[in-house]
Amino acid sequence: MSRDDIRLREPPWVIGSQKETMDWIEATYPSKKEKKKRKTKDDYFRDLYIKFDFDVKRSEIKPKDFFSKIIRRKLIEEDFNLFQISEFILRGLAKAKFRNITKIYVDNKILYEHKGRKSDLRKTLQDIDEYSSGISAGRSTEITAVLDDIDMTIAKIKINKIHGIKEHSVEIQIKGRIKAENYHTFLNYLKEKIGLKDVD
Repeated sequence: MSRDDIRLREPPWVIGSQKETMDWIEATYPSKKEKKKRKTKDDYFRDLYIKFDFDVKRSEIKPKDFFSKIIRRKLIEEDFNLFQISEFILRGLAKAKFRNITKIYVDNKILYEHKGRKSDLRKTLQDIDEYSSGISAGRSTEITAVLDDIDMTIAKIKINKIHGIKEHSVEIQIKGRIKAENYHTFLNYLKEKIGLKDVD
């Protein structure tokens, strides 16, 4: 059996021209320029809507308002600490490069509002302990955060301990664009720190 009968694919420098050899080397070991092009290209997500629940104890409760009683709306209450979950979500936003918190509502009442153009999310996290009792006593909270003043990407987070049986504990709406890498960092942080269930 001769070497030609085996028909192994030879590297280009064995049987090919100098151009074929250079093409093969460039494809196998990309130049620094090619690597830089790949690094600078970022993928973005736009206008996301994320919903999830926690893997915690749930109990069905009777609706108190008249409208819910008429339509026989089934409500459940989830056993989690509203302050702790709010803090984890704020930390997750900080990891996703969100820098500004503009408002925090608890049970539809403003608990924190930053009226200036820029706020500091890290400072908010340092000072949030003063709001811990107010948030923990609540049944729902809503947080508004801004990613960037130029693109104005806004995240609205709603956390409800009591909600309809077909609804979710947490709803996050991101209006604008966010880097795919930052979004995954945010979601992975929440998965690591909080027991998430049914992420949509």
